[in-house]
Amino acid sequence: MVNQWRAAVFAALLIPGQGWAQDVTLTSRDGALSVSGLLNGYDGEFFRLQTPYGPLTVDAEGVTCEGPACPDLTAPKAEIAITGSADMAGRLLAPLLQAFAETHGWTYAEGPPAVLTNAAGDVMAEVSFAPAAPQAAHDALLSGAALLSFSSLTEPDLGSQSVALDAMVPIVAPDNPMPRIATTDLARVLSGEVTNWNQIGGPDMPLVLHGLAADSDLGRALKARLGRDLAVSQLHGSAVELAAAVARDPWALAVTGRSEAGAARVLPLTDSCGFPLSPGRLAVKAQDYPLTLPVFLLKPRHRLPLVARDFLAFLSTPVAQAVIARTGLTDRSVERLPMGADGTRLINAIKGAGEETTLADLQALVGAMEGADRLSLTFRFQDGTNTLDDASRDNLADLAQMLEAGVFKGKALTLAGFSDGEGSAAANRDLSQARAEAVLAALKALVPGMPVEQLPVPAAFGEALPMACDKVPAGRHLNRRVEVWMRPAFGAR
Repeated sequence: MVNQWRAAVFAALLIPGQGWAQDVTLTSRDGALSVSGLLNGYDGEFFRLQTPYGPLTVDAEGVTCEGPACPDLTAPKAEIAITGSADMAGRLLAPLLQAFAETHGWTYAEGPPAVLTNAAGDVMAEVSFAPAAPQAAHDALLSGAALLSFSSLTEPDLGSQSVALDAMVPIVAPDNPMPRIATTDLARVLSGEVTNWNQIGGPDMPLVLHGLAADSDLGRALKARLGRDLAVSQLHGSAVELAAAVARDPWALAVTGRSEAGAARVLPLTDSCGFPLSPGRLAVKAQDYPLTLPVFLLKPRHRLPLVARDFLAFLSTPVAQAVIARTGLTDRSVERLPMGADGTRLINAIKGAGEETTLADLQALVGAMEGADRLSLTFRFQDGTNTLDDASRDNLADLAQMLEAGVFKGKALTLAGFSDGEGSAAANRDLSQARAEAVLAALKALVPGMPVEQLPVPAAFGEALPMACDKVPAGRHLNRRVEVWMRPAFGAR
């Protein structure tokens, strides 16, 4: 007799005698229920079928398989089809698969498809990659044609896992004379309002905007930041071609991933208030840099083959993070920076202090920062809510794992909440306290039973430490955040 949950699955999809085209039929062990469909994969543990009602995952132990496509049930091989951004996959996939195989004692043979074989000679997985534009990749995941997709944006009907980070940076030719560019001017360039360098303080020469296709991951990410289509006049097929073309043209400008700048010069970026926006490692990891470009692996909301699940778990390990760092991308390992070493933030706190921010407020902030390190784990929220954004949810999971592993033994953690400068200082302090407490509540849900003394303590500093200009929405978004500070437990305040 099948288990109740299996019976429910089969009952929902059973159509006796249906004539729909199929290549396998799965039947419960007692013969009472069956379902037919196109076999998408078998990993030695689960069948994945495409049925008239959508994809279905079935435990192989509860069924028998009939049909020409039925696999050898002793074979553990998983067929893992990956799609999405070719630029991201081209840099990350092969080195990560090779390191993943080595940690299991398997051998890795470059493809296509890449083959992972265990010590006994059994093929554990075949991994293929087919580049696709974001919409096509999305459709492939929903149809079962692919299991994973490289993307810089998440999708509401798909799961996601953060893999790496990059920074979108403006690039020019090495002999371009511009010393820097403000984010407001960059936005005007991208939207087509600026066509001559003299409109943004440069020489009287035409400005030529280069870029990738609008449906590329980079194009979509820039459009999401800009809120409109980009006015690109010179299109290129890859990030490598883009950077090479810009490096040859003294009057060209483009935005690309920092790791893809090639021979072009990265043009320093400031915000509209003159705050320098540096794409340093901690700033990118904390997403303090406003043009941070995340790398996600998107996945369908059904059970993946065991090897695929193990691969996704491997991506969070120090071994995988070291591999990612060697590719030139920014890994997601947690970094720390002594608060006293970050003089730029203190300067910004003084320069950006609002009328209601008193000397006593700044002194309290400096006192709290003294002797503490800032961790790169930072939490931001969906606009107008206390709901964490996708990257912050991954950061929260990382923090929970580190707490459970005892990484912070002998340390005291603070969840330091900050706000933008709109509204009264008192209201902003309350808002920052509420956000810090929201992060703490979400963390408690991930580590039930964790002693209170081992959990971070929420603290509120309101608008006292701005990261960027409050005059623009992007700056206000950066300023609304919760940071993680760490100090020796005996020095905790």
